[in-house]
Amino acid sequence: MLGMSRNPEAPGKLLGSISTDLQAAALEFCGTFVFLLFGLGGLQAASYQNTLQLSQSGQSGGLIKPTFTIVELLFSSAALGLSLLFSVWLFYRVTGGIFNPNISTALLLTGVIGPMIAAIAASAVLLALLPGPLSFNTVPGPGTSKSQAVFIEMFVTAALVLSVLMLAAEKHRSTAFAPIGIGLTLFACELFALIFTGGSLNTARSFGPAVVSGFDASHWVYWVGPFLGTLLAVGLYTIFKHVPYWTINPGQDSIDTTNSPSGPVDTIRDTTTHNTSRANAPGKSPRRIDPNGPADRDDYPTGTGPHGYDRAGRNSEAVAV
Repeated sequence: MLGMSRNPEAPGKLLGSISTDLQAAALEFCGTFVFLLFGLGGLQAASYQNTLQLSQSGQSGGLIKPTFTIVELLFSSAALGLSLLFSVWLFYRVTGGIFNPNISTALLLTGVIGPMIAAIAASAVLLALLPGPLSFNTVPGPGTSKSQAVFIEMFVTAALVLSVLMLAAEKHRSTAFAPIGIGLTLFACELFALIFTGGSLNTARSFGPAVVSGFDASHWVYWVGPFLGTLLAVGLYTIFKHVPYWTINPGQDSIDTTNSPSGPVDTIRDTTTHNTSRANAPGKSPRRIDPNGPADRDDYPTGTGPHGYDRAGRNSEAVAV
């Protein structure tokens, strides 16, 4: 991650690290700009198209944002989710592809300032490029109170932050595909939150448009809600690491076929053979296990060994048939 690795014994590393952090901040600005340019641009396009249709049918007299339709909700959610997916994938190996000050709260310089400025720049460019006023400011929806909006933003932001922590920060075989999971998480969260809160999940996403078009009295919601969501996600992540979670269900990303469960026929045959051999034994004798057969759950319950059922390890203890 950004500027997290420093060698205190090497002289002159502090200036080198600051230089690296400044470079990372500039690149994080570029990534956030790309994400919000296409994401917010998609929101503006959906709203503009819906307004034009209503205007042509005589139901609306101007470019006043109407109520969300189901098609607009799906289009807007997909625009944000897909924009995050491809922009994170582009910058994933460059800066980590954070683009969200609620995810990078601990990285003050490179994680908060960069996305905030990028959000303002992206909003200003869209205001200059597209017709009509900006329609992607985040405000609580009709009938949604500010306190409800805070908690909705808290839960959806927690889901997004947790997806980043578990899919990208935690290293596993599918870490390279983390942008897909993160983008789909944002898509699902937007489907839920967009109509009720505007679907911020990102203080920079709300701050940038507000700077360009004006602040609403409920703007504080999009600072408090995402911040509480960040704390909630970090708390859950801390619990997962304390357990530790990888010992509960090991080998989930294993590509070793021997960790796969046996087929029903093999399981029944192995169980029958095992019970028959024990019944015919005159007294207590070593358990007779086929080294090439399926894993025995009594001998190797879930969680034993680094890869679950350790077939290789039990061969040394088994008595050949």
